[in-house]
Amino acid sequence: AQEAVRTQVVDAAKRDGMATVREIEQRAREEGEERARKIVTIAIQRVASEQTSESTVSVFSLPSEDMKGRIIGREGRNIRAFEAATGVNLIIDDTPEAVVLSSFDPVRREIARLTLEKEIDEQIKRAGEEAVLDTGITDMHPEMIRLLGRLQFRTSYGQNVLKHLVESAHIASAIASELGIDPTIPKRGALLHDIGKAVTHEVEGSHAIIGAEIARRMKEAPEVVH
Repeated sequence: AQEAVRTQVVDAAKRDGMATVREIEQRAREEGEERARKIVTIAIQRVASEQTSESTVSVFSLPSEDMKGRIIGREGRNIRAFEAATGVNLIIDDTPEAVVLSSFDPVRREIARLTLEKEIDEQIKRAGEEAVLDTGITDMHPEMIRLLGRLQFRTSYGQNVLKHLVESAHIASAIASELGIDPTIPKRGALLHDIGKAVTHEVEGSHAIIGAEIARRMKEAPEVVH
């Protein structure tokens, strides 16, 4: 009788155990599949988001934050004209010194980027050339003129840096003339004394030291570098 009872108990325990194991396996399988689907879905969403962003937008860097106002124009006139001409949406948000070009057509987007880049380069070149002409300085390296033009978009203590340099050059020239010395070197040195500020966002260090190195590289006279 004891053996029969023991056998029944063991059989019942085995059945219960197998049922429990199957239940655990089934639950684990269901939860595992659900968890796997969730993980795969999240992964796909992230990749799709990055891919969509990469395929539809391009970030365009600006020489300064002030350039955004020039791009927008009076009451948004410039930005509307740009979008109409290129077929690309130009998004200007809080991202510092950058705008976003948005379009599903990568060719249109690249054309828009090149158009914007060319327009800004033209403005930079024109501003540098006007500064050199205004001060009567000749024989300056084209890259130095371009760096001067970039300073049109930078301010220091609320003053436009390029205008400050032109004014400094005129003042230095006047002082040199009053002292009875050749104004050429003082005027040139004054025009270039803040040239390092054109690249301080790209190169670390004092703008004076950076500017001196730029002047040396552009074959300026040792007195101007000094």
